[in-house]
Amino acid sequence: MLESWFKLRQHGTTVGTEVVGGATTFLVMAYIIFVNPAILSFAAVKDLQGKGPEFAATLAATCLVAGVMTIFVGLWAKYPFAIAPGMGLNAVVAFQLIVGLKLPWQAAMGVILMEGVAITVLVLTGFREAVMHAIPMSLKRAIGVGIGLFILFIGLVEGDFIRWGSRDIGTPVALGNLTTPAVLVAVIGLLVTIWLMAKKVNGALLIGIIATTIVGIIVNAASGFTAFTAPGVAVLPTSIIALPNFSTFGQGLNFEIFAKVGVLAAVLTIFSIMLADFFDTMGTVIGIGGQAGWLDEKGRLPRLNRVLLVDSLAAVFGGFSSSSSATTYIESAAGVSQGARTGLASVVTGILFLLALFIAPLAGVIPPHATAAALIVVGFLMCTIVKDIPFDKFEEGLPALLIMTVMPFTYSITNGIGAGFVAYVFIKLVMGKAREVNWMMYLAALGFAIYFLLPWLQKTFSF
Repeated sequence: MLESWFKLRQHGTTVGTEVVGGATTFLVMAYIIFVNPAILSFAAVKDLQGKGPEFAATLAATCLVAGVMTIFVGLWAKYPFAIAPGMGLNAVVAFQLIVGLKLPWQAAMGVILMEGVAITVLVLTGFREAVMHAIPMSLKRAIGVGIGLFILFIGLVEGDFIRWGSRDIGTPVALGNLTTPAVLVAVIGLLVTIWLMAKKVNGALLIGIIATTIVGIIVNAASGFTAFTAPGVAVLPTSIIALPNFSTFGQGLNFEIFAKVGVLAAVLTIFSIMLADFFDTMGTVIGIGGQAGWLDEKGRLPRLNRVLLVDSLAAVFGGFSSSSSATTYIESAAGVSQGARTGLASVVTGILFLLALFIAPLAGVIPPHATAAALIVVGFLMCTIVKDIPFDKFEEGLPALLIMTVMPFTYSITNGIGAGFVAYVFIKLVMGKAREVNWMMYLAALGFAIYFLLPWLQKTFSF
């Protein structure tokens, strides 16, 4: 049955490889189970407690949305992509909509639901796919490399190899404190993972994550449980089973934003979030598709519209369930790097998220330092296509470089793509090559110009 549906032999894979790939993707992104509700419920900010949805209910919504939509994309689109509430977008909901605009959290989730509906309409009309097809091949490759650098950068930060800097030390980022027990765990994990990869051991990333988690538990216990600051991390839980709380479901059917801030401000707010969601997914699909070799000679992904439709419906479901907008995750690249080539891997990832509804305490044991090595290695693998970018052509090379650098440095796929698109269109115009640019690229560049100018527009026109 699995062979008939997923065509495993045709894709050069096996059930075992897909299971390992799906499990690897889950472990690399399992942090979202706890990080998403922590951000949305303001668990880490005492003065704001009560202004976001309840932690336990948000955790259940996160697991359910991730599980259902990841299985959906696996069964229908048949690609090993994982979907879950998006990091970055959840922060926008928490700190821009709830804190900044002073919206009730139910109304903030209503904004997410509306932007999801808007993106779904763009998919059904073929507009979203047309925009992806209009992107030049050089920029598509740059998006893939940019995501690779982004993943690598996340791994370095998660492992505490680097830390955020400050004006006091004169740099935005700096070398981390390499003498702490937590960094020692990350170093051991990186060395083990590199050794396994060099020896071409099947499931190297998965084995590395599990082995590093075990080391983390031992180191944490030896340090008196002070090696990791996050509660529950690298600590065997006292209980494994926990019943889910679905009280936030349906709360996103709230459109109070129009009465709160006015129609114009509401529309621009929905537009800015929609643009981020739109291009985050685009970058992820192109980047991972290029890594796996699924793109054709024009950089197009077969069955792309199915992936985009599931992704857009995931945003609607995320708003409805109050888990924030769900989107395709760049961590899917971890499973792909382990050989996952079909939707069976996504089914495995989705099932593990559904199991996490009941065994969330066990999933919380994995420290970020255990997944850091996997992210660093995956980032490297995705950067190998940089050699195919024509840096000798100014109008191609500079926009590509902006995409590759702005993406990790601003912690945003959308910002990187936007910087590259605007630069590409502008350079083509001033070089007298306007006719070489697809009209969709002009439209996308205009949208990004509005996106970048939105804070100024809001301040200038007081909305």
